[in-house]
Amino acid sequence: MAQTVQRPAPARSGPERAKAPAPRSSSFFFNGHVPRRRALVIVVSALFGFALTVVWSARFVDRTIGDTVADTLLGHSAKGTPIAGALAGIAFALASGVAGTFTACNVAVFSALAPLTGAGSASRRGRMAAALRPLSRLALGAVVVSAVYGMMVAMAGTSMPQFDQSQGSGFSGRLIQAMTVYGLIGLVMTYLGLAALGLVRDPLAKLSRELPDVPMYFMGGLIGAFLIGRPFPLFRQLFRDAAESRNALYAALEFALQSLGNILVVAVLFLLVTGFFGDRLHRWTAARPSRASALMAASFIAAGVFMVLYWDVRMLARHDLIWYPMAPWAA
Repeated sequence: MAQTVQRPAPARSGPERAKAPAPRSSSFFFNGHVPRRRALVIVVSALFGFALTVVWSARFVDRTIGDTVADTLLGHSAKGTPIAGALAGIAFALASGVAGTFTACNVAVFSALAPLTGAGSASRRGRMAAALRPLSRLALGAVVVSAVYGMMVAMAGTSMPQFDQSQGSGFSGRLIQAMTVYGLIGLVMTYLGLAALGLVRDPLAKLSRELPDVPMYFMGGLIGAFLIGRPFPLFRQLFRDAAESRNALYAALEFALQSLGNILVVAVLFLLVTGFFGDRLHRWTAARPSRASALMAASFIAAGVFMVLYWDVRMLARHDLIWYPMAPWAA
């Protein structure tokens, strides 16, 4: 029987070679590896964000946790004691920032840090040291945005919407500002989650190739922007002190310290997770890189959906304009 000889296919050249599919480009938010079940990632993370809005109790987090932490750190009643002097204002800023770690808007901090826990290194100390670089960029972005806003508060005084106590149509200017700011941040977080799945374009892809630290500065800026809309009573007290001081540098320092206080506890937790579990997470994501995409996407989408539903949709239900499911303790 004659044996068939297979000849190698001729190499492509010119236009034929140009038609070959190019690998998908990667970036900070999208590593180029698409999870097999993108729809499942979206649905599960969105449902988690929704479920969190149902059970979240602002009264418990703000008063039971926030006030207790602030009172303990300051050694006196934070709400009941006026801020007397610059040193007292600085101490109040840092204490109220730590106290606000677990307020509703800070849920997004966890999504910003979660994808970074898998950075691999030979030793526990090495992993923790490597994690300090992105943390420092995150903190700098938060400090810059919050400090600039603090300067604006000092220059504008108490005429800003943040201090509006009127209840026109049931919504004060402060509440409208919070709903607008956190709704926009939530949409941005959701978009970044979809970008991590490769469904939309990473908005920082080109810039981060030239400046790799830009995504961390950007996420830090989002955290700093929380102060623009935050209605937490302790923060309103600090806002009034900054506005009445009419001192831009003092107000910038107060707001910067409050942002640092916001991320201090989360940063320590992040370093501990990175040190003790970072190598295991790195090996888990390295075995299938699409897992890192899914982890980042789920974190951002859950946080984004939470912020939009909590600050915009559930807030309408709190004013009896629509119905929204809420746990008995969350009402």
